[in-house]
Amino acid sequence: MTCVALAFPLTSRQGGRPLGRSTPDSWRIDMQIYWIKAQAPRRVLALVKHLGIEAECIEVDLKRGEMRTPRYAALNPNMKAPTLVDGDLVLWESSAIMAYLCIKAGSDMWPARDPGEQVDMLRWLSWNDCHWSEAVAPYYFEHIVKPTFDIGAPDRAALQGVAGALKKYASVLDGHLAGRSHVACGRLTIADFQLASMAAYWQESEMPLDAFPNVVGWLDGLMRIPAWADPWPA
Repeated sequence: MTCVALAFPLTSRQGGRPLGRSTPDSWRIDMQIYWIKAQAPRRVLALVKHLGIEAECIEVDLKRGEMRTPRYAALNPNMKAPTLVDGDLVLWESSAIMAYLCIKAGSDMWPARDPGEQVDMLRWLSWNDCHWSEAVAPYYFEHIVKPTFDIGAPDRAALQGVAGALKKYASVLDGHLAGRSHVACGRLTIADFQLASMAAYWQESEMPLDAFPNVVGWLDGLMRIPAWADPWPA
């Protein structure tokens, strides 16, 4: 992965090139990925690193409000990250970005040629967004997001009453992972990165996952992948 440290101003919409800098043609990279240090960009950056994709990884300063600037909002009207720019293509939402990167790289981490596997993947991506993500997010927010962006100390009282939902869906995932090392398709896919992006911090976030050995074993296995263990650009 090639990550060139860039600051604002952000890209123009004309060809997706960064504004206000001179880039030698000999090392010009067409793809940019805008990111912050959070769980959704982690999925994309890990995939970029794992697949060896050439991209400029541009950190957006959330504390300075750079995601709310008109230029960034023109790329991503949600004013969130990640956002991918590849030539004239502008894409947001991490699962869509990951599928695009796999297609571009020819990786079966997104099964572009197998409709049956696509349906299996979509099931777990949807399950994550509708159930699992909502269950793990309160722990991730209190223990990871708050210290990362200096927005206060963890409020453990706010987590009272949310453990039931986490255990409910952890039980579903734990049962599914019995005898399996990956979530979908019998191999590493973007579904693993999607489901693990917050749960990877389960110990730091004090998520009650100790009673779910298959989930913990799956998370431990992902941490043995170098790009997942250390996805952040230098």
